[in-house]
Amino acid sequence: MTHILHRAANANMPVAVGGKGIELFDQNGNSYIDASGGAAVSCLGHGHPDVIAALHKQLDKLAYAHTGFFTTEVAEQLADRLVETAPEGIDHVYLVSGGSEAIEAALKMARQYFVEKGEPQRRHIIARRQSYHGNTLGALATGGNAWRRAQFRPLLIETHHIDPCYAYRWQEPGESDADYAARAAQGLEDKILELGPDQVIAFVAETVVGATSGAVPPVADYFKRIRAICDRYGVLLILDEVMCGMGRTGTLHACEQDGVAPDLMAIAKGLGGGYQPVGATLLSNKIFEAFSRGSGFFQHGHTYMGHPMAAAAGLAVQEVIQRDHLLDNVVAMGAHLQRRLEERFANHHHVGDIRGRGLFRGVELVSDCDSKRPFASELKINALVKREAMARGLAVYPMGGTIDGVNGDHVLIAPPFIVNKEQVDTIVERLGDAVDAAVAPAK
Repeated sequence: MTHILHRAANANMPVAVGGKGIELFDQNGNSYIDASGGAAVSCLGHGHPDVIAALHKQLDKLAYAHTGFFTTEVAEQLADRLVETAPEGIDHVYLVSGGSEAIEAALKMARQYFVEKGEPQRRHIIARRQSYHGNTLGALATGGNAWRRAQFRPLLIETHHIDPCYAYRWQEPGESDADYAARAAQGLEDKILELGPDQVIAFVAETVVGATSGAVPPVADYFKRIRAICDRYGVLLILDEVMCGMGRTGTLHACEQDGVAPDLMAIAKGLGGGYQPVGATLLSNKIFEAFSRGSGFFQHGHTYMGHPMAAAAGLAVQEVIQRDHLLDNVVAMGAHLQRRLEERFANHHHVGDIRGRGLFRGVELVSDCDSKRPFASELKINALVKREAMARGLAVYPMGGTIDGVNGDHVLIAPPFIVNKEQVDTIVERLGDAVDAAVAPAK
């Protein structure tokens, strides 16, 4: 019997007792390839000696100091590193404990920025349907994941959602990528004008959509158009790179590949590689200056923000990624993963789309490829894929289709950056067998 309230209340979970490289081990001696990095977290795999050494060193020096009284050397070093490698215009860092906290901080910063500027009437947040920005109430309200929001709707602040840039589902036959990007971005301008140009605080988007839709990248110049629209109406652009950032797509920040810089950015997961809970909100100079020259105080805070142990993990992980040129491996192995997925699922009756960037790939499962019709939700294909994969020693991240019946079940593959070709081949082979077994009863 367990006294833990697990994610599934009646779950009988295997007990993890160790990990090395891309594998995890349970108490019964079973091994599992961590092909999703948990939830795109374990970018260096498990048991990395350099990160462990850095944590021991920091623990011997200082475990905790409250940021209301002190800063710490390691937190300052991590902030310096993050600003040094950040998109243009970012010059300050707010260190928190995870992605939901980073999004909450970004939303509050965005609102306070306009209060400091003398525009307190701005109150609207715009995001996209089929997005996910975290599970705290503000982040959940911002996200567009319908089934996560449903039972908490009475508690959520009012937010507004436009269609995502989701080519597999929304690009029309014969429509070019450029035309589709323009049409998708136009949805933001239309919504801003509907709400009132001087009433909108920010637009929030995952640069590459994560778990809710399964590694959906933007097309063409979508984000350049989004950036221009935000600038036209004085709206802040908040990019959520909690899952897709910190090297996961082949560049440190996914938005580098789109040629844009946000006003605020949320990062976490791969920032600390799972070795400590850590996240951060990156903010541009104009936002910092509004606080500095205004009230001089950001009205927010958490007990464990800027935690020295978390900062030590984040700094060590980022140093290893740079020293070992691991982003080069993300690009190379990401391309190999895409090729192998396409080969394994070529002409598969229930694989509608394979997409993503770098080592951030998604496979969308459908009951019929021609119509793109999702499997019925009661079949719980995502749960069957997870079960069949675990039985084969593979941990992947399946998600069910949204309750609006638009997008189908999908599987997220996000292995550690240290993965090699042989390991990628094994991941694809086991995933293929798991998918075949999961969809067989539905045929």
